[in-house]
Amino acid sequence: MSVEERSKVRVFGAMVALTFGLSCGGASKPVAQTAADVTPAAENVPHHKLGDNPFIGAKWYVDNDSFASAAVRRAKSKGEAENAELLQKIASHGGADWVGDWTAWVDQWVGRRITNIQKQGALPLFIVYNLPKRDCGQYSAGGAQKGDAYRKWIDLFAKGIGSRKAVLILEPDGLGLLKKCLSPEDQAERLALYRYAVDKFEALPQTWVYLDAGHSKWLSPQENAERLKAAGIDKADGFALNVSNYRATDELMKYGKEVSALVGGKSFVLDTSRNGNGGPNAPVDSEKSWCNPPGRALGSPPTTETGEPSCQAFLWLKKPGESDGDCNGAPKAGLWYPSMALELAKNAKW
Repeated sequence: MSVEERSKVRVFGAMVALTFGLSCGGASKPVAQTAADVTPAAENVPHHKLGDNPFIGAKWYVDNDSFASAAVRRAKSKGEAENAELLQKIASHGGADWVGDWTAWVDQWVGRRITNIQKQGALPLFIVYNLPKRDCGQYSAGGAQKGDAYRKWIDLFAKGIGSRKAVLILEPDGLGLLKKCLSPEDQAERLALYRYAVDKFEALPQTWVYLDAGHSKWLSPQENAERLKAAGIDKADGFALNVSNYRATDELMKYGKEVSALVGGKSFVLDTSRNGNGGPNAPVDSEKSWCNPPGRALGSPPTTETGEPSCQAFLWLKKPGESDGDCNGAPKAGLWYPSMALELAKNAKW
């Protein structure tokens, strides 16, 4: 995978939507908070056992304000029943919330988001995405300005979670790009920030942490394992593969087991949101391999029935239907891409 592999990016249109809990803009300030929205850690809440599977018995959150849900409503209003049915495949399976430098008042936003998700009896699932010098200045450039700012942001994020149950995927591509554009000093700082985040979140009683580990065509299992160890995988619950990418499940499973064996048997999760047809026949360092490639399909819906004990769940971490970037006639990254959404749904094998 190349430095450009940024299919998880949020542009400001989507950023505003996520920040204020809406599918389209229109809000100019956050919703007023209540004391119940931000729950502090409670001493009497039991701490989860490291490595336990948080997804067993979980209900997947369905966001009625998502781009996909809005697209279903539009299709129905136009009498496009077939399109509505196809798009419902996406709307019914949600996706993770990406939280980064665009998320104002992160403690309050996270607190309110967990409250809303728990009203459905569902599992809060967040992507933590705010490292300094994020994405080597490419499509997802941004992040905290300095290490101290990142630590304070992590502290606020943790405050928003408190004692309530949540699952976090930590910093997509941050380890994969570790040696791509950072000086040795910056590499050391990044690894220290990973360890800080792992320690902070794992100190919460009901928060599970998975370090992003790229995908099966990026780093060798040995190199990936070395970076995961340096980032604190020993204190985390596991690692995540294929976030916002298209690699096939069988390929990822083999790779994941190899990495797991090198990091003490840690469990892993897979992003299957758009891997139903596997990756395109293109060099992995080429935009053609990740930027809105044609012919892709929705993968397996979220489930814990993975057929492999070390793989805890198939998840939809990228929200299908959102553009990877303004390539191939698509809108900017993170915006709804109607034709791609329909193609993904039509090509799904379920």
